[in-house]
Amino acid sequence: MPQFPKGEPAPADGLIPLQAAVSSVDKTFHAYIHVPYCKARCGYCDFNTYTSEEIGSSSQGTFAQTLIKEIEFSAGVLDSSSFPSRKLSTVFFGGGTPTLLPAGDLVVILQKLESVFGLEPGLDITTEANPDSVDESYLQELKDAGFTRVSIGMQSAVPKVLAVLERTHNPDNVARAIAAAKKVGLATSVDLIYGSPTESLEDWKRSLQAAIDLDTEHISAYSLIVEEGTKLARQIKSGLVAQPDEDLHADMYELADQMLSSVGFTNYEVSNWSKTVQTRSAHNMAYWKSMDWWGYGPGAHSHVGGVRWWNVKNPAAYQERISASISPALERELIDEENRNIERVMLETRIAEGINLAWLKEQGFASSQAVAELIAEELIEAKAVFSGWIKLTLKGRLLADLVVRKLIN
Repeated sequence: MPQFPKGEPAPADGLIPLQAAVSSVDKTFHAYIHVPYCKARCGYCDFNTYTSEEIGSSSQGTFAQTLIKEIEFSAGVLDSSSFPSRKLSTVFFGGGTPTLLPAGDLVVILQKLESVFGLEPGLDITTEANPDSVDESYLQELKDAGFTRVSIGMQSAVPKVLAVLERTHNPDNVARAIAAAKKVGLATSVDLIYGSPTESLEDWKRSLQAAIDLDTEHISAYSLIVEEGTKLARQIKSGLVAQPDEDLHADMYELADQMLSSVGFTNYEVSNWSKTVQTRSAHNMAYWKSMDWWGYGPGAHSHVGGVRWWNVKNPAAYQERISASISPALERELIDEENRNIERVMLETRIAEGINLAWLKEQGFASSQAVAELIAEELIEAKAVFSGWIKLTLKGRLLADLVVRKLIN
């Protein structure tokens, strides 16, 4: 499991410091629902997820009603903390595998969010899905309730790559799930992972082409990161599988950008491509723009008014706290102005629009020497700098962390 950052113990009443409400006046509000259940644990995954064998089925069966109680709790916290009344601008169900729950469970959670907060017109309401866990009737129920998009965890089209990742879904079901989503009128997206041990550039090309052939509106492609504590990390350490090749990762990323761009996709964030501005993930854009969101569910993170907190990870402990009307938050941190500014550089540098150069200089970032070096190294666009913006080049996207370090130092 991932290690959370160290913070201060979160108060049992969940109240947010009054001064934090001031910074939320000009920010949109979003909801993330973390469903921590998976049919099987993938070897590379370090998300807060559990199989039924690990925690039993009772937690899964009562999950929706428990989460609804957290929604009610959050509304009371925001009201008591003097936060402005805001409708939700996006809702995102992630995990885990949200679609392991009955469609009706996702629907009642969404309905509760709507009744408590209200929903902005035309908002993006997305759920992640395993291609084996949805069919047309399931997706129709989501569509009828107001869901707008389904994001399918494809990862790869190559069986040997899926085997290394320990993905158990049937690759043929990806196309079936996408076709079913389109039939009922949902927008579609697929997630890919590249750079797993044994995956060749030709394997990756095959997966990219398969994703393109699905004619989806959005594709995410993430470089495999071997997280400590995962089964894959142990396999690499013991020599059972090879360490991923960073140079090959770079070649794979460049191939992805080339192939996706050639068929009308535009890269709008380092790991994300969409057909149009309208088909970008509005929810993820809210993260990159440092907006406010409440994360519901075991292990979920929240960011509201410059305060960040994270819930207890174990579903049983989460349910126990909610049942006792105690905040499920384990710890929290109040982000000071310096760290907020650094985080803004880290996040906004990643998106296609880039980050404003004048603002950077006001904060003491982006020295003339650093900017000149980044241009000379072809990591940022020279033309954009002359227009007052820092925007990554293709090479810069591969070295985004280096760009951020140079800007803030």
